[in-house]
Amino acid sequence: MASVHESLYFNPMLTNGVVHANVFGVRDWVTPHKMALLVLLSELGRAGAQLGLLERRRLNRLLLPLLQGPDMALSRLRKAIEECCPHLAGSVHIRLKLMAEGELKDMEQFFDDLSDSFSGTEPEVHKTSVVGLFLRHMILAYNKLSFSQVYKLYTALQQYFQKDEKKNGADENEMELTNPEELDGKMEKEELDGPLREEDIACSGPLSQKQAEYFLSQQASLLKNDETKALAPASLQKELNNLLKFNPDFAEAHYLSYLNSLRVQDVFSSTHSLLHYFDRLILTGAESKSNGDEGYGRSLRYAALNLAALHCRFGHYQQAELALQEAIRIAQESNDHVCLQHCLSWLYILEQKIFDSCVLLEHSVNKSLHFGLPYLASLGIQSLVQQRAFAGKAANKLMDALKDSDLLHWKHSLSELIDISIAQKTAIWRLYGRSTMALQQAQTLLSMNSLEAVNVGVQQNNTESFAVVLCHLAELHAEQGYFAAASEILKHLKERFPPNSQHAQLWMLFDQKIQFERAMNDGRYHVADSLVAGITALNSIEGVYRKAIVLKAQNQMSEAHKLLQKLLIHCQKIKNTEMVISVLLSMAELYWRSSCHTIALPVLLQALALAREYSLQYLASETLLNLAFSQLILGIPEQALNILHMAIEPVLAHGAVLDKGCAMFLVAKCQVASAASYTPQKKIEALESAILNLNEAKTYFAKVDCKEQLRDVLYFQARLFHTLGKTQERNKCAMLFRQLHQELPAHGVPLINAFK
Repeated sequence: MASVHESLYFNPMLTNGVVHANVFGVRDWVTPHKMALLVLLSELGRAGAQLGLLERRRLNRLLLPLLQGPDMALSRLRKAIEECCPHLAGSVHIRLKLMAEGELKDMEQFFDDLSDSFSGTEPEVHKTSVVGLFLRHMILAYNKLSFSQVYKLYTALQQYFQKDEKKNGADENEMELTNPEELDGKMEKEELDGPLREEDIACSGPLSQKQAEYFLSQQASLLKNDETKALAPASLQKELNNLLKFNPDFAEAHYLSYLNSLRVQDVFSSTHSLLHYFDRLILTGAESKSNGDEGYGRSLRYAALNLAALHCRFGHYQQAELALQEAIRIAQESNDHVCLQHCLSWLYILEQKIFDSCVLLEHSVNKSLHFGLPYLASLGIQSLVQQRAFAGKAANKLMDALKDSDLLHWKHSLSELIDISIAQKTAIWRLYGRSTMALQQAQTLLSMNSLEAVNVGVQQNNTESFAVVLCHLAELHAEQGYFAAASEILKHLKERFPPNSQHAQLWMLFDQKIQFERAMNDGRYHVADSLVAGITALNSIEGVYRKAIVLKAQNQMSEAHKLLQKLLIHCQKIKNTEMVISVLLSMAELYWRSSCHTIALPVLLQALALAREYSLQYLASETLLNLAFSQLILGIPEQALNILHMAIEPVLAHGAVLDKGCAMFLVAKCQVASAASYTPQKKIEALESAILNLNEAKTYFAKVDCKEQLRDVLYFQARLFHTLGKTQERNKCAMLFRQLHQELPAHGVPLINAFK
């Protein structure tokens, strides 16, 4: 966000005993809180060599946020000083008490003595230092006050001190009822150079120019890096309205209001604030000062460009296109190549909503590199990689392109784009079914430190890319049966991205999907059905697909088939190849259950062709497993085993635990079916090998608590042990099968059922 311009001034104010004065054209006020800071600086000068090096260092670090930040309660200020130097906090309290309980002349004498800090050959404070400028501003502001204003300031100081005394009395009463050990280190959790608290804003007086600048820049930084530490949307808007009430031409406040409205998806307020921001830039002449005669036109074209981006964010593509055309027209008239490059990037985003086109994007990347715009060039490369990943390009070529963009990132220290690149790599490896590589990339981003300088107490990498990687990490853990770890990751996501934040929908969707899979594995179809509505609200395609899965599990075949047919047509239209293949596999399973085995084969071959064309290796392996199952049903188990030997390796290396279990179960079925034509000795060896594979499948199913599949495995094992004459093992499997059969809904358990 742009810095506060010197031409923007606050209107004269006198509220709640807070007095201001005009000092060299910059508005500043003498407040009780600032008087407490003056006392702190005075006592710090008196202490001199008595302070240790560590204490002085802590106090120096404390001073800057105190001087820049808004007024705070005396109790919090005193606690902050106590953390750095306890005896100095006592001196400040005593000095303030003498002044507040004394007479007006004591305050007069205090300001007279402040000037001594600059006297002597080696003054305590240099006039041009941060502390020196603050002291001089306060002395000059105080000297400009009339007698009535001085009296009001003195009254405000008394009220400020008395309020703290009352609070201390109440705290002492509470401490008598509270374990003192619980209060130890309380202030250590509060970082003064961290975000502002709502009570601090509420208790402070009107902000001076510098305080307003600090407040706006800090809140804007928090909205970007750690939204949870920023003020709540309602509280922040209330404070911004208070600033704009006394200075409607405060352009930066309008821009922060625009960012705040985006948090809550308020299209009307965000549009209103954005237009006011650019109107104020033009009215105040700030753009003209920095850009000459081009300032007016520059504001207009960037206003149109930002408006187009805003409409695109809310899905108003027609309005976005009109605003973008206006921005392009003005930029062409002014020969502004930088603005035109931004317009070209947004034009690609709008065009891809209608049809896939790499021409605009490639042209944008080349032009951005030509005009020295590494940020835009890198974003273009990222978008190009994403588009070509969906088009089925080889992973090695995509990674080479991302490597080139990474060189740009590190060369220009583009921290945010480094995070986006790693998150993109994670998503690409997930798309191609390489969960191990995706996990490695996710861990890389989590272990990185941000290159951006942020305040203490502010989470780093608290951006959309960080949320995406954590969501993938939670899903990867859930697929491997580590549900407790997945829950911890989701809990962390909920804390870092609250439900009202802009990236909360990411973890909400993954949370619902993980719960859905657990309910389906456990056979609780009514619970899974109740989760479908939440998934549909976040992603309509995922919701419809999961509704069809629930209907299929509940044996409502015709309803499931109708849903899958509609979903297949829609996904083919929008070119969602991954979902098309998943729908085809589900339709094939419906045909198996309806005993239409020959109809399932061309559907599976179509899915396999798509998976190989778009380099979706894991989906291709899963399709091959389904083809092997079809061949088993059609009575050619030997051919099914040959296919399994080709397809099972990627599943065992990168697949979910449930898929591994299903694959091993299918291998055992094929081994048993093939053993029918073997010699007795070879048949016994084949059956024993099948039992070992069933034990492995049973371990996988137990890990994800998939009781239906466990029941089927136990039934199969019992039959095999009976054939081999192992009575004790058969009885054990039969007992476990009976226990599970009583828990689950009663229906037939065929020897050969669906693949999953």
